Amino acid sequence: MSLSIVQGFSKSLAMTVLSEIGDKTFFAAAILAMRHPRRYVLAGCLSALIVMTILSAAVGWAAPNLISRTLTKHIATVLFLGFGLWSLWDAFHEGESEELAEVEAELDADLKASSETTRANGKGDDDAKKKNRPLLSQFLSPIFLKAFSITFFGEWGDKSQIATIGLAAAENPLGVVLGGILGQALCQTAAVFGGKSLATQISEKFIALSGGVLFIIFGIQSFFATVES
Repeated sequence: MSLSIVQGFSKSLAMTVLSEIGDKTFFAAAILAMRHPRRYVLAGCLSALIVMTILSAAVGWAAPNLISRTLTKHIATVLFLGFGLWSLWDAFHEGESEELAEVEAELDADLKASSETTRANGKGDDDAKKKNRPLLSQFLSPIFLKAFSITFFGEWGDKSQIATIGLAAAENPLGVVLGGILGQALCQTAAVFGGKSLATQISEKFIALSGGVLFIIFGIQSFFATVES
């Protein structure tokens, strides 16, 4: 394995873990796993994040082919430094947010609406039908699709997605994808099996501070790499 892949992998893994722990999609996975079968929730959330990681890395890989590599690295440097300062600002000025409560309230409203629709249509023999469905159709169940859509659209345009694009433009895209997927798998597994008890113990201020420092380190490294080239 080449050094560039290892470097992209390690940076992507660290960035993903620090960006996703305590994120809205992390809380959503934890709450969904309390209400639905964990395997469907994990499959849906993780599938969405894998697709998002690959798409983001593809955009970052294509960027140097559309504009000059030097300009791409400058943009990546600005993004990393900007996200770093943004995260540090959040850590020191916003304190502990109420994002978990907000996500739970949104999911409660969605659950209430879907329950009313289900009662109106009649459940019938839903449980028996679920057991008799093929394995693939079970994983493409409403629970899977709900977890997928909530995670995918919750992550779209998020800071971590844009950072992945910048990282893939500056580092080996394959390493970025592999590190991102592993990081997402670790975070989502922790959210699904740790549940709300784990989510409530996470210090968002510490995560934001750690993420901010990491982004600034990436920005400084990207700056010197641009100067040297």
